[in-house]
Amino acid sequence: MNKVLLIDDDAELTTLLQEYLVEEGYEVVTDTDGRAAIAAAAGNTVDIIVLDIMMPRMNGIEVLQRIRKLSQVPVLMLTARGDDVDRISGLNLGADDYVPKPCSPGELAARLRAILRRAGQPAAGASTDTIRAGQLVIHPGSRIAEWRGESVDLTGTEFSLLEVLARSAGQLVSKQEISKRAFGKPLTPFDRRIDVHISSVRQKLGLREDGQSWIQSVRGQGYQLLVD
Repeated sequence: MNKVLLIDDDAELTTLLQEYLVEEGYEVVTDTDGRAAIAAAAGNTVDIIVLDIMMPRMNGIEVLQRIRKLSQVPVLMLTARGDDVDRISGLNLGADDYVPKPCSPGELAARLRAILRRAGQPAAGASTDTIRAGQLVIHPGSRIAEWRGESVDLTGTEFSLLEVLARSAGQLVSKQEISKRAFGKPLTPFDRRIDVHISSVRQKLGLREDGQSWIQSVRGQGYQLLVD
C-alpha cells in the first residue's frame, strides 16, 4: 500500500481527497504545514507527497526546494488554475507533475498512479536490460542511471525521460513520442512539462567539451541524446 502525504490548508478539499484516495487503496496522512513534508522527505516515511503551493507559513515552492535538497521522493504540486509561473517554478525545482485546483479526486488519483509507476517501474513496454549510450548507463530494473561512472540523482520523471532518449541515443525523438513512451499518454497542446524536465536533466549531465548540451533540441520537433 502506497503512503501519501497530503499537504493543504483547505480542510474541505483535503477531506474529500483523503476519503477518495483511501477508497482507492492508498494510506493517506494529511497536514496543513509544509514543514511536515520536509520532515517526511528527510525521514523517507512516505511514497509520494501532494503539496499545495498556496499555504501559510511556508509556500509550496519553498517547501519543494527544501525537499529536493534532502530527497527525490515524488512530489505532485497543486496549483492555482492558469498560474503558469507557479507550475513552471515547481517543475524547475523537481516536482514530478502538477494538478490545477480545483481538481477532481479521480484526476488526482490517476496522476498519483502515473508518478508512482514512473518512480518504481520501467517505462511502459521497456525491458529491464541495461542500456548503454556512450558514457550513460541506464538500469531500468533498479531505476538507476550512471553518468561517467557515477550515479545521477534523478526524479522518477527525469529517469523516464532519460531512459527514452537513451534507448534512441543519437536519434531525434519527437516530443509526442517521448510523452507516449515515458508517460503513457499523448502530449497536449501548450504542455511544457517535457521541456522543463529535460532542462533539469541537462543540468545534471553537464556540458560537453565544446560547451554544448548532451541533450540537443530541434525547435518544435523533439530531443536527441548525443553519444560522442
